[in-house]
Amino acid sequence: MGQLENMKVFIRVVEAGGISIAAEQLRIAKSAVSRRLADLESDLGVTLINRTTRTSNITEAGKIYYRRALSIVDDVTELNSMTSQQKCSLQGTLRLAAPSSFGVEHLSPILSDYIKQHPDLSLSINFADNYIDLIEGGYDLAFRIGTLQDSTLVARPIAPIKVVMCASPDYLKTHGTPTSPDDLKHHQLLYYSFSNVLTWKLTDKEGRKINIPITEKIISNNGEFLNHMGIAGHGIILSPTFISWKALKAGTLVPILTDYSMPSTHAYAIYPKARYLPKKTRLLINYLKEKLDNTPYWDQ
Repeated sequence: MGQLENMKVFIRVVEAGGISIAAEQLRIAKSAVSRRLADLESDLGVTLINRTTRTSNITEAGKIYYRRALSIVDDVTELNSMTSQQKCSLQGTLRLAAPSSFGVEHLSPILSDYIKQHPDLSLSINFADNYIDLIEGGYDLAFRIGTLQDSTLVARPIAPIKVVMCASPDYLKTHGTPTSPDDLKHHQLLYYSFSNVLTWKLTDKEGRKINIPITEKIISNNGEFLNHMGIAGHGIILSPTFISWKALKAGTLVPILTDYSMPSTHAYAIYPKARYLPKKTRLLINYLKEKLDNTPYWDQ
């Protein structure tokens, strides 16, 4: 095994946070990872990672070596990619993470078409609404909706995300249709629990911000569930249009307070800032932007 391959194993151990997880991601035996790491340290004459039966901690020499090794491996990967551009077939496994509702409903058909176009490419995708660590999980790409907090990641916007306030016709017939934000205090509100702050934020035509305190009728961390509850007449929801678009089109949900602007954001494709972006990942991001950018089909 050459030093470059051992270097790649070392990088994976550092980013995975341990030998066991690195072995799982590399799909090789834990003993093989340990051996390659030991061979690299023997060649260098230094300890890169202090290892016990329970923990692995990178040394100062290891930190320095990791930064330089990362640059070298990325340079070699980019060089190999540039040299083999004539080989049009994308190969290997594309590892993705995506939020459940957005991923299953809207990414699935696009990913299906992408895989059909590149039949030698395999796909491994984790649908989860909780925070996913790209590096620790060994992912090539992840999708997130909302503000990106991690400055070590690159975020490429792939689709605008609009929000609509809506309710079922039956609910509005029974409880009345709000004509101002102040009317919402008399209504049953269905709240998405993405934070501990129970507030809806609206903006009027003059640009004035209005905060609506929420006394929730139903609270959930799943937008699809709240969409169903809204259709069933349990109250008013503030929903991303990528979830509620079919109900809005069918008339089983009706927009309300349309003179007020609701908070909007983007769906982003994110990847580590310091890493070379493989062709299979770069082409997927471009393909997603082509399909979803500007005005996605659910807002048309």
